[in-house]
Amino acid sequence: MLNPEFLVLIAMMALFAIAVFVGKFPIGISLAFASIAGGLLSGYGVPLRHLVEGSVSYLDPILIIVTAMIFMEIIKETGALGEASRLIVHYFHPYPYMFLTAVTLFIMLPGMLTGLSTASVLTTGAVVAPALIAYGIPRLKTGSIIAMAALFGMIAPPINVPAMIIGGGVDMPYIGFELPLLFATLPLAFFTTFSIAKPHTSKGKREDIGVKFTKISTDINRFRLFLPVLVLGILMALSRIIPNDFTSMGLPLIFLASSLFAFRSGRSFNFWKVAQNAVNKAMPVMGILVGIGMFIQIMSLTGVRGFLIVNIVQIPSYWLYLAIAVSLPLFGAISSYGASYVLGVPFLLALLGRNEIMVASAITLIASLGDMMPPTALAGIFAAQVVDEPNYFKILRICIPYIVITAIYGIMIILGANWLAKYLIL
Repeated sequence: MLNPEFLVLIAMMALFAIAVFVGKFPIGISLAFASIAGGLLSGYGVPLRHLVEGSVSYLDPILIIVTAMIFMEIIKETGALGEASRLIVHYFHPYPYMFLTAVTLFIMLPGMLTGLSTASVLTTGAVVAPALIAYGIPRLKTGSIIAMAALFGMIAPPINVPAMIIGGGVDMPYIGFELPLLFATLPLAFFTTFSIAKPHTSKGKREDIGVKFTKISTDINRFRLFLPVLVLGILMALSRIIPNDFTSMGLPLIFLASSLFAFRSGRSFNFWKVAQNAVNKAMPVMGILVGIGMFIQIMSLTGVRGFLIVNIVQIPSYWLYLAIAVSLPLFGAISSYGASYVLGVPFLLALLGRNEIMVASAITLIASLGDMMPPTALAGIFAAQVVDEPNYFKILRICIPYIVITAIYGIMIILGANWLAKYLIL
């Protein structure tokens, strides 16, 4: 006879899939439907208290995402992102490796600040795409570079929402992740960009881009233009180096305070319109986090969470690593955030004895690959749009070897977690 918790899990997942793929409901709404169904099937009726508690479980990440998106939209409106792109091309275009390194970090930046791969694709990715194409990199490969860099930016510090979600599931504070996440993302990001782009960076193209894209205005006060970013960096650094009542403002307040320095720093903008646009862009992700909170709360209430943990812990180690490498990206096709909790937390508990920070960093790296998996494939589809490619699968085909390498690299980090922790966790 099948375990009742297993039947509830299957029913919740089935209803979720039907709501997403047949009903075409947003992922957050579909998770809420599945949560209600889980309560009904388990005999709890519609457990309003648990649904409400679950809906605010990830209030902190939601506030971080929305304020970070407001900050990114503001510095985009002031012209800071466009000017940063021009400066990168102007100073680094004669040197391919330096240029590609700077471009990779530039694409990653919004994801590092917001925890969203799509933020990187739609802001810095869109800004730098014409320069990469002019540099001689084919359109499809430009889209692939943007998509993969956006994934790595989503996982890189200071903001890694999947790590926060996993930490919330095992009562592990989001502290000490900076170096492990940098180790997990930067080598892969640079390797991926160099491998895809280097064969196409011919000297003739470098000279062409030097003529087309490096006209630098002398009328811009760049200190004032980039002041919001400078203030953001200072406040983030102070909160970690000198923690006290003043510096421990919290990331949402830091983003909003930094945004205030954008007024009259560059092009004028309407704060309310920019903020509304940013909230609209962040709304799908915020909805997902609310839905995940409900889903997790009902899983705990009905015993499904315990059932998953007990069974995953019992998987033999060699199958466990394969399950991590395969199931996290596939589940992440629906939501990398959902994969981080529903599967990431049990996987982390199954690997107790290995350094939890290193393991969580690797799990989030592998889970991020879901943003390239169909049908949602947020990073891949938006990257294809940025380079005017209607068929996203052409982008995915180029990225597949690097997706496999990323999954293998994540497993290697898990295997060497205790040894790496000696050098990467201060």
